[in-house]
Amino acid sequence: MKSLLSAFVATIVLIGSANGMTVTKGNGDDWLKKSTKTAVSQLTRAAQTYTPGMNPRSVNPDGTVRLAPPRDWTTGFFPGTLWYGYELSGDKNLAAEAKRFTLALDTIQYVKDTHDLGFMLYCSYGNAYRITGDKIYLKPLENGAANLYARFNKKVGAIRSWDFGHWQFPVIIDNLMNLEYLYWAGKEFNKPEWFDAAKTHAVTTMKNHFRKDYSSYHVISYDTLSGKVLQRETHQGLTNESAWARGQAWGLYGYTMSYKDTKDKKFIEHAEHIAAFIMNHPAMPADKIPLWDFDVHNRDRSPRDASAAAVIASALLDLSTQVKDGQKYFKFAEDILKTLSSDEYLAKPGENQFFILKHSVGALLYNSEIDTPLNYADYYYLEALKRYAEIKKIDLKTINQS
Repeated sequence: MKSLLSAFVATIVLIGSANGMTVTKGNGDDWLKKSTKTAVSQLTRAAQTYTPGMNPRSVNPDGTVRLAPPRDWTTGFFPGTLWYGYELSGDKNLAAEAKRFTLALDTIQYVKDTHDLGFMLYCSYGNAYRITGDKIYLKPLENGAANLYARFNKKVGAIRSWDFGHWQFPVIIDNLMNLEYLYWAGKEFNKPEWFDAAKTHAVTTMKNHFRKDYSSYHVISYDTLSGKVLQRETHQGLTNESAWARGQAWGLYGYTMSYKDTKDKKFIEHAEHIAAFIMNHPAMPADKIPLWDFDVHNRDRSPRDASAAAVIASALLDLSTQVKDGQKYFKFAEDILKTLSSDEYLAKPGENQFFILKHSVGALLYNSEIDTPLNYADYYYLEALKRYAEIKKIDLKTINQS
């Protein structure tokens, strides 16, 4: 009788605080305990292996690690993942390593030739300040935000993404991710023009990047004199008209986050439309880990992209807390996380060059980072685990000590 009662208690249904979502807590979350323990193990070994300022980015075809110097767009993800690892586990050694790898990126605050400053600084220094409140992180964040804002063109109504290529004023869907940095910095440093620029960029992107089915183009080039669209293209997707999976993920995340920061209802409505496109797409595999592009023809031979899946999961969990019927988004994200936490995608401790996830795709058209670990897949995976635990009110520090 006692064992039956225990089993009943372990599967009792709890009512989540986020918009009345019904969630189940108990033995069914063993995958969560396993995944966080694996993450802590991998991050601990990685921090002892790699050198601050040259952060692990991916694994080359020959098995060596591709490292990211400070100017690389992905360089902020490894310190950010260490910070998330600390939050999930309470491991003070990870906090110390996170600080060490974050402060090694000090020079990024002076970079002016890229939009990726959100990825580079907000994922590292931003998480560091959010978690610790240590003002040592503030000045680099202020300087970096000023440089990001300087790339905003009022005529276009957007932040310039790249300073290379054949485009006059390129804006990529990825750029939505950097808006979180400006939303926060505008409030933190009393710079309302920074906040307004981020919101204007989101509006401009919503107007010009999306098709009728709410899939998005990758690159839009604008005329700087008239502000009109000159080209709609891709740089990483299959074709100009295809739905590059990670691009769709960036869009979903960007508009969910923009609503949370601005409370402008058109953003959350747009996020839900993007979510419907992704969740109901006929090319979405049963395990919910998308192919690298939704429009590939040889689906049985095309690689999956765990990085896109991780971003989608994190975004859907955030979306689930912003709307009344969030359960469908929570459940889809939970399914993604369970797949990513399976042996197919989750590395075994000590393997995978100490990355957490396997099977991501960077830029297939350029034969770059195909079916490999990626540091941003790990970052958004841990962010998603953190959001999942918060929604279900699970104290991962406690369960991982048991």
